[in-house]
Amino acid sequence: MAQNPNPQGDSITYADAGVNIDRANKTKQRIKYLAHKTFTRGVLSEIGGFGGLFSVDKKYLDPVLVSSVDGVGTKLKVAFEMKVHHTVGGDLVNHCVNDIAVQGAAPMFFMDYLATGTLEPEVAEKVVEGIAEACKHNGCALIGGETAEMPGFYPSGEYDLAGFIVGVVERERIITGKDVQVGDIVLGLPSNGLHTNGYSLARKLLFEIGHYSPETYVNEIKNKVGNELMRTHRSYWPIIKKMVAGESVVAMAHITGGGITENLPRVLPRGTAAIIERGTWPILPIFEHLQQLGNVSAEEMLRTFNMGLGMLLVVPAKKFKKAQTLLERAGEKFYSVGRIVKGDRKVMYS
Repeated sequence: MAQNPNPQGDSITYADAGVNIDRANKTKQRIKYLAHKTFTRGVLSEIGGFGGLFSVDKKYLDPVLVSSVDGVGTKLKVAFEMKVHHTVGGDLVNHCVNDIAVQGAAPMFFMDYLATGTLEPEVAEKVVEGIAEACKHNGCALIGGETAEMPGFYPSGEYDLAGFIVGVVERERIITGKDVQVGDIVLGLPSNGLHTNGYSLARKLLFEIGHYSPETYVNEIKNKVGNELMRTHRSYWPIIKKMVAGESVVAMAHITGGGITENLPRVLPRGTAAIIERGTWPILPIFEHLQQLGNVSAEEMLRTFNMGLGMLLVVPAKKFKKAQTLLERAGEKFYSVGRIVKGDRKVMYS
């Protein structure tokens, strides 16, 4: 006869299994406070319901909803090592905002998913604080999310973070790239570093091959490795909003995983391709150093990293002056990096 593993007959609780509901509830109260600060007039629900409610502004005659979902990826590994948690929330929001902004959509609301083995209230609060700040900056509301505690599923001190965004655009103003034509000009807007892609390769090159730690100061990049890797993913919505209102762009590409090589073709119609001219924009020192560390080919670099350009705008030649004026008035740096030619939806470099 098998022995009873609990001869005293103790009452086992969820907390004994590693999930502390009381602690989670206290954390959620703080999250509720942070989310409230992002609420816009479209929010119709409270934090804590089964679903978030949001009303589309009546100024839209024929509104189309645009959505996207993403995560932060292995950049989180750097955050864990450095114990810096307040910036990854901004990375997440800005990445999602950019993904819908390229179609001309204004962000309306955001929801997050934070999963961990053991919930650390201070860490969760820092992460959500970053999410809330970025939502406020982008004019969208944090209307809900999920904080999941899963003992044994994640290593101690680690978590995963993902987000979901919904925006809106007038049907007749959706930007799909269908109006791109041969002769259009490709403009590049500068990135703030790696943003949120290429971190698996970057970490291998810096930590395994370069034998750096996050605290190592590297002359070539004039920064500590960790600080450089934790630079926040830029939001391009403030400038995109002006470009869309000025009707000066026919396509936009957010340069994330896959680099320029894989992302620009996503907005090119059949019969067109792009020639990108190397040397027309400043490549950030971090990318040059990564390439040197691993003797990485130029093609591999361009397919993995943004190489200093986080957003590409395709502008008709006849609207170049207008686009230039809008960008300059907004104080936005930009570079003329290429042009649209005949071809089969691919990027060629010259």
